[in-house]
Amino acid sequence: MNMIPGATDKNSNSNSFDVKEKSYCVKGDIETSTEEDDTNEIVVLQNEREIATRVISVDDDPSLSPWTFRAFFIGLGLSAFGGSLAQIYYFKPQTIGVSSLFLAIISYVIGIAMESFIPRRGVFRCLNPGPFNKKENAFIVIMSSAAANSALATEVLAVQRLYYNITPNAGSSIFLLFSSQLLGYTWNLDSRRSGILLYPSKMLYPGVLPLLSMFDAFYRDGIEARRRLKVFYFVFTAIFVWEIFPEWMFPLLTGLSIFCLAAPNNATVTRVFGGSNGNEGLGLLSICFDWQYISGGFNPMAIPLKAQLSGFIGYLLCMIVFVAVFYNNIWKSQNFPFLAQLLFYENGTIYNQTLIMNSNYEVDPALVAEQGLPFYAGTWIVYILSTNLGLAATFTHLLLWNKDDLREAWTWMNMDTLRSWRANFDWKFWKHSGKREVPANTEDLDPHYREMLKYPDAPNSWYLLTFVLSFVVGLVVIYKTNSTLPWWGFSIAIFLAVVCILFCGALYAITGFVPSIQPLVQMIAGYLHNGRPMANMFFVLYSYNTVAQAMLLLRDLKIAQYAKLPPRAAFTAQIIGTLLGAVLNYVLMNSIIDSQREILLSVEGTNIWSGQQPQSYNSQAIAWGGLAHELFSSGQRYQWIPLSYLIGLVAPLPFWIIHRYWPRLRMDYYYTPIICAMIGWLCVGINSSALSYFTVAFLCQWWLRTRYPRWFMKYNYLVGAALDGGTQVMVFILSFAVQGAAGESHLFPKWWGANQGGNYDRCLSL
Repeated sequence: MNMIPGATDKNSNSNSFDVKEKSYCVKGDIETSTEEDDTNEIVVLQNEREIATRVISVDDDPSLSPWTFRAFFIGLGLSAFGGSLAQIYYFKPQTIGVSSLFLAIISYVIGIAMESFIPRRGVFRCLNPGPFNKKENAFIVIMSSAAANSALATEVLAVQRLYYNITPNAGSSIFLLFSSQLLGYTWNLDSRRSGILLYPSKMLYPGVLPLLSMFDAFYRDGIEARRRLKVFYFVFTAIFVWEIFPEWMFPLLTGLSIFCLAAPNNATVTRVFGGSNGNEGLGLLSICFDWQYISGGFNPMAIPLKAQLSGFIGYLLCMIVFVAVFYNNIWKSQNFPFLAQLLFYENGTIYNQTLIMNSNYEVDPALVAEQGLPFYAGTWIVYILSTNLGLAATFTHLLLWNKDDLREAWTWMNMDTLRSWRANFDWKFWKHSGKREVPANTEDLDPHYREMLKYPDAPNSWYLLTFVLSFVVGLVVIYKTNSTLPWWGFSIAIFLAVVCILFCGALYAITGFVPSIQPLVQMIAGYLHNGRPMANMFFVLYSYNTVAQAMLLLRDLKIAQYAKLPPRAAFTAQIIGTLLGAVLNYVLMNSIIDSQREILLSVEGTNIWSGQQPQSYNSQAIAWGGLAHELFSSGQRYQWIPLSYLIGLVAPLPFWIIHRYWPRLRMDYYYTPIICAMIGWLCVGINSSALSYFTVAFLCQWWLRTRYPRWFMKYNYLVGAALDGGTQVMVFILSFAVQGAAGESHLFPKWWGANQGGNYDRCLSL
């Protein structure tokens, strides 16, 4: 685990793609191949460096340029498209992002079309400078990916419109979006963070591997590359055609449950085994045939086995804990829906938060006494508890197991370093060359990073300028929008984000899992700004969203490193995409609220539209921002929520102690932050896909990787890319053609496999 900012990996091998060795592994390891033969099977990929260098090409062609009219034209078009689509998905019953693979495939098709049909002579040469290349494609993907996210600021604006009947003016709203989205660039104010979170092989970012594997299939020459490309096209076409069945014609395939079919009128069966519709049930033993939901959060073919195993343990605990809490009536859970994100009165009706606030949108204690304190659904409390446990465990786990990887984050804090900074400071940031010092010994550097040293870096001053402008604009906006958040609260929110980026970013880079700091900052804001739900929402926006945005920016910069896209091109693409996407998020958010307001305010929503995310955000803001002391302080109903941070901090210690004294028990194989956080995983959305997700995960990351390592290296990530890409294309078409994204929906006629009047798995509608 010894890693330094120079991105070194001393214990790794950097052999090329074509190594042909017999399969081997350390005896007794859970990932050991049990198949013994004399074939020329290659080595089982064991660590991050082997995966990064054998699955993805390390080669670079410096003559390829991303700075083409074609790249900007396609990038801007797909940014507009991705930003709009992301906002549509925000109001879907299952949280689904716009896949980078989807954007990469579309950009590849358009790029090849422009290359083929636009003349290369005369004035047309600027439109078609030559063959469409990998760096252009990566530039487009980074720009459009930066746009293709639903900005959290639109969640704040949506809550204001839906629950407070406030519609801020367009100018303030747009600048709110700009400042909150760009503050994520604070992650790189100090270049040491790149040396920790971006450059080393240990920081794998497994979620981007299918994309880069697809790029290699698209742009590498030779018989093997053509064979891989055929596999990609075959899988892409097959899943594209298949998705029309579970998504429209045969939605029972979203969650096929034998138990629901056998007992369609049993409420307990619905809660435990149902899961094809939003907030229906846990989906235990349901089988999902819809790749959109199987791969909706993480592609199971890409996430490492260690993270998958920890996630599976958390998933099992989640079902046990949810059922125990509900059927033991803990926190009066049986008074409320099994899965819900709203606030309720004790009798189970939806809590009207407007009745406890005065004209300044502050909680009035007299009105609270009249209405009574609100309640959460028991499963939602478990989700908050588990998220707190996971976040606290992240700090301890990384300090115990990955201290050497993160050491450089604090070793700079000495007087000599500070004096050096002051002596070398140059305020003329536009003159910074961005040249990087090349170490004398480059053998230990990550091979991809070593290839990137030939390109000038984006200077720290670029990030600093972006941060200063975002900070100033944000400071103005919080007063112009009457957010009730004071300047010092705004500053604390950003400070918390800067601290959390290091730890959350490291866990994300290693495992693909993103811990959420939202409950933590909501709790802090609740005690700092008690009685002000609006201030709580803005505090969360400028802290939690800054961390979430930094994770996306880190991911895109890792794509740039793998694709050998110059850092300055990556920075330019990110800025343009972020700003354009924010504007389109705002436009689409207003349009959807205007046309689907009643559905968004309902508890369950429909299979097409759901307000679960603004509902959750609002209920959290009311509970923490207005009633933190009354609900969460010592001796109150939900006192274990803040106490869970203390438990989370010590949760990794038993694993570390056991491994230190009894290493053969392999306690180092488990990620306690993931186990803890997954205990609340099934709290929302369509849950019928969980079993299928883990089945695919273990099939690919264990069985195929150890039994058929050659196939795994060549095709696993490529097939994952094809499945994601084909699914995203069909889902996009269906969203606008029949599912109401463009207005009126056209459901498939009702039949046994399309129970349009209830739950698709035919469980009882509660």
